[in-house]
Amino acid sequence: SNGWLKPALAAMELSQMLVQGLWNKDHPLKQIPHFDDDIVRRCLEYKGEDTIESVFDILTIDDDVRNSLLQLPEEKMADVAVFCNNYPNIDVSYDIVDPEDVSSGDLVEVVVTLEREIDDDLSEEEVVDIGKVAAPLYPGEKKESWWIVIGDVSKNSLLALKRANLVRHSKVKLEFLAPEEPGDYNLSLFCMSDSYLGADQEYEVSLSVAAGSDSDSDEESED
Repeated sequence: SNGWLKPALAAMELSQMLVQGLWNKDHPLKQIPHFDDDIVRRCLEYKGEDTIESVFDILTIDDDVRNSLLQLPEEKMADVAVFCNNYPNIDVSYDIVDPEDVSSGDLVEVVVTLEREIDDDLSEEEVVDIGKVAAPLYPGEKKESWWIVIGDVSKNSLLALKRANLVRHSKVKLEFLAPEEPGDYNLSLFCMSDSYLGADQEYEVSLSVAAGSDSDSDEESED
């Protein structure tokens, strides 16, 4: 797995670009239907109380401000609303199983929880449509999924990887071997969308690794 973290993340970003028909250098706002360079520029240059940098910001600004910045007819504004409402708002949390009992070479288990923020009053038909990707340039219907990745950025090392589907709630268990060298490690947890730019999340995972029984035996034999 050494040397594979960055290529793996790059492949996931490539999936996002293919689905949305954009480059990773393009601003995430350009995913929104009818958003051209002029609209994106007006949004980024907006000097209101809150800046506009993400899809979520388009939903939270006042209607008058939104209309002034977008300058779109009603039917196109409806397309914007559909995309923004479908854009995933995901809460990510994680737990290391028995974090105080990790020794060198042990199997480390990390349970990652994904929760989508959705309205409780959705109809059954609307719940079925949750996760349907808004991608006008994609040839066909697509359901979103997520890659959950744990790696050591400093060593470009990919430690664990799983793909998850999500409607409301999902739990994913990842496993990897603790480093052979005892010490404190700062690993990274990535939650990567396969369909949207700007929806990825990254968290620091602190892991303390104690000396294993083999290491203790080696030290005793050296004495």
